[in-house]
Amino acid sequence: MDRLQDLAATSAVMERAKGAVMAQTGCTPESAQEQLQRRAKDARRTLLEECWITLGALGSPARTASEAPSADAVTGAGPDDAPASAQAQAAASLGRLAQALVRVGSPQDLARCLLDHLAPETGADAVMLFARLPVGGLELVGHAGVDDTLACQWGRVPPLSGIAALDALDAGQARWLEDFQEARKRYLLIGDPPEQWPSRAWLPVPTGESSDVALGIFRRHEGPFTPEVRQHLLAAARLCAGVLRTLGPRQDRAIGAAADAVQTVFDLLPVAAVLLTPLRTDSGRVEDFRIEAATAGTSDTVGRSGRELLGLRFLECWPAATGEPLWQGCLATLASGQPYESEPFAGQQTVDGVSELTTYSARATRLGDGLVVSWIRHDPSDRQQQRLADVQRLGNLGWANWNLVTGEVNWSSQVFAIFDRDPARGAVSLTQLPGLALPEEIPTLTRAVGDLVREGRSCDVPFRIITREGVRHLRAVAEAVADVHGTPVEVHGFVQDLTAQRNAELALVASERAILTQHGALQAERTVAARLQDALLPLPKKPVQLAGLRVDIAYLPAQSGLNVGGDWFSAIELPDGDALFVVGDVAGHGMDAVAAMALLRFTAKGMIITGSSLTGALARLNALLLHSRDPHGTATMVLARYSPRERRLVWAQAGHPPPLLLRDGEARYLARPFGMLLGATDTPRYEEAECRLAPGDRLVLYTDGLVERPSESIDRGLERLSRAAAQPAAAGPAPLDRLLGALLEPERRDDVCVLDIRVPDEGDGAAD
Repeated sequence: MDRLQDLAATSAVMERAKGAVMAQTGCTPESAQEQLQRRAKDARRTLLEECWITLGALGSPARTASEAPSADAVTGAGPDDAPASAQAQAAASLGRLAQALVRVGSPQDLARCLLDHLAPETGADAVMLFARLPVGGLELVGHAGVDDTLACQWGRVPPLSGIAALDALDAGQARWLEDFQEARKRYLLIGDPPEQWPSRAWLPVPTGESSDVALGIFRRHEGPFTPEVRQHLLAAARLCAGVLRTLGPRQDRAIGAAADAVQTVFDLLPVAAVLLTPLRTDSGRVEDFRIEAATAGTSDTVGRSGRELLGLRFLECWPAATGEPLWQGCLATLASGQPYESEPFAGQQTVDGVSELTTYSARATRLGDGLVVSWIRHDPSDRQQQRLADVQRLGNLGWANWNLVTGEVNWSSQVFAIFDRDPARGAVSLTQLPGLALPEEIPTLTRAVGDLVREGRSCDVPFRIITREGVRHLRAVAEAVADVHGTPVEVHGFVQDLTAQRNAELALVASERAILTQHGALQAERTVAARLQDALLPLPKKPVQLAGLRVDIAYLPAQSGLNVGGDWFSAIELPDGDALFVVGDVAGHGMDAVAAMALLRFTAKGMIITGSSLTGALARLNALLLHSRDPHGTATMVLARYSPRERRLVWAQAGHPPPLLLRDGEARYLARPFGMLLGATDTPRYEEAECRLAPGDRLVLYTDGLVERPSESIDRGLERLSRAAAQPAAAGPAPLDRLLGALLEPERRDDVCVLDIRVPDEGDGAAD
C-alpha cells in the first residue's frame, strides 16, 4: 500500500508539473513531459525532483534561466506587448495558482480555486467546468460563483447545437462571447437571467489527445477580453490539464470489490438486472442511481447493454422512468426495505432486429445501501392471463365456476368487486346466488338456476342487487358441463355489471318522454296561436278594392318549426276616402309574437283613423312596444297612405324593406326615408317620403320572409324579387301567384306576407 501511495503521489506531481510547463510554453502534454525529462537529464536530477523544482519555482520573485522560462514565455507575450512589471505580475499570479492547484482534490475544489485566483487579474465573477460525456452532451463537474439552483438546472446538457461549451470542445478553440446580443443569437446562454453575465468565455482544457473539459469564465461587466487577459486565461486552462488528468472529470465513486463480485455473478445470470447505488443531494434526497453492475441481458433505451452500462446513471439510461411506478417503487424500497413488485406493463423489445411488444414485471430489492432491480419477461401464458384480466376490468365482468359434485366455487376478483363482497367471506354457492338479488328478482333468478342445475339449460338473466353505492343492474350468463350420463356436474359463466348502460338507457327514455311532452306542448301552442292569428288577421278570399286600387293579399305561414310567426298586414279605406296599407313583422314566434302583432295592428289603424300622421303613429307604437309585456321585443313596419285624387302615396318605415314599384315593365325600389326599428330606442326618429303613382303602376309591400334565405345577404334576395316581378305577364295564374311561385322555397323558415297593389289603366273599370 505504501508503494502504491508513493506511486500515486509521484504521478500527481508529474501531471501538475506538466500542466505548469504547458501553461508556460503553450505546448502539448507530450512535449511538456519531454521538456521535464530533458531538464532532469541536463541537471542530473531525477524526474520527480525536476517536477518538484518546477512547481516550487512558480511564483518566485527571482528566477534563473536554468530553473524556468522567462516571464515572457509564461504569458506568451513579447517585450513590446506589455511592460515588464505586468509580465512579472502575470507570471507571479500563475505561479500562485499552480501552487494552489497542488492541494486541489476534486473538480469542485478546482473551480473554487480558479475563481479565487482569476478574479483579481481577469475580473471573473463565476467559473463552471463541464466534462464531455461518453454518450455525448456535457456534465457539470465543478462550479463557483453560481447558485445551486442554476447548477442543478445545467447539471446535464444534452448534445444540442447552440451550446458554447460544446462548440469550444468540438473546435478545440476558445469562444470569447463579448457582445451579449450577438452571443444570444448564436448560443443558448447560461444564467437566470443570462443578462447577469454580459461577457463570458469558454476555453477547452487539453486533458489528452483531445479536449474533454471546457472551462467557463463569467463576468458581470461588459467589454472585450484584453489580449493580456486572454493569454492569462489560456495559460490557466493549460494549468488545469494536469490536475484534471489526475482527478478525472467525473468524481463517481469507484465500484469497489463488492460491486465487482456482484458483476461476476451478474455475468452468469440469464435475466435483466442491475445493481444501483443512490446518488443524493446535499439535503439527502435521492436524485438518481448509479449502475454498479448489470447483467448481459439488460439494455437501455439507446441499445447499450451489460458492462457498457457500468458507471452510468439510471435516468441517463432510462429517462422516462421518473414518470413510471417503478421509480416510486425504488424510492419506497430504499426507504423501507420492503421489496417492490410492479404490475405487468408493456414494453418494446428488439429480437433479431425486429421490435415486438412484450409484457414485463419489475422487482426492486434492497441490498445493503443499494438496490437490485430486475425485469421479468412474461411468457405467452402470462400475457394471456393479463389480457383476460384487462378484459374483465374494461368490460366490468368476472368469471365464476361452480363444481356441483365437490361444491367447490371459484370467483375471479372482479366478481367480488361487482357484488361488493369482501373476498375474505368467500364465494357463494350456486343455490345461494339468488339470495344476493333484490326480493322481487329472487323468483326469476331461482328459476333460472334450477333449470341450469337440473336440466343443464343455459341461462342469460338480468337481475338487480343492492350495494353500498346503491342499486346495481347485473347480468348473469352461465352454462352447464354434463358427464357421460348427461347429468350437470359443473357450471361456468360470467357476471357483468350493466349499471352504467342501464342508467344511460333510463336517462334516454326519460329524455324521449320529455321531448314528446315538450313537442305536444309546442304543437298545442301552435294550434292555439294559429287559430288566434286567423281570428285576429282574417285573410280575404278575393282581391280587395280600396280607393280605386286593386289589392291582392297573400299570407303564407312557415313550413318548418312549430311556432307561429308575427307577420301581419292591414288594408283599409279611411273615412276621408284615402287608403291605408300596413305591413309589419314582429320578432319571435309563438303566443308572444301573436299578441304583439295584434297590439301593433289594431293600434296603428286606430291612430291613423283618429288623425295621427304616419311618423307620429310610428313614434307612439315604438313607445307602446317598449312598455309592453316584453320590453325587449322589436318589430319592423311600413305605413303607406294613398290619396286617389292626386294619386299620391305618402309612406314611412321602421326598419322594414322598401316597397317595390313596377312601371312600364321596369322594377325599382322606392328610396327609404329614415326610420328606426320599433322597440330599439326610446328616442326614435322617423321621416316620410312621397311617391306619385301612375295608371298601370304596381306596388308590392312585403315582409322579409319573401326575400331572405339562409347564408346569403338580403341584397341578393331583393335583386331576385325585382327580376321576378319584372317578368312579362302571361296567361295562367294571377301575377301575385306567379311571383310567389317563382320566389318561395318548399321549406320556408319564416312567414311571408305580401300586398300586391295595382293602379288601373285609364278606362279600366273597378269591377274585378
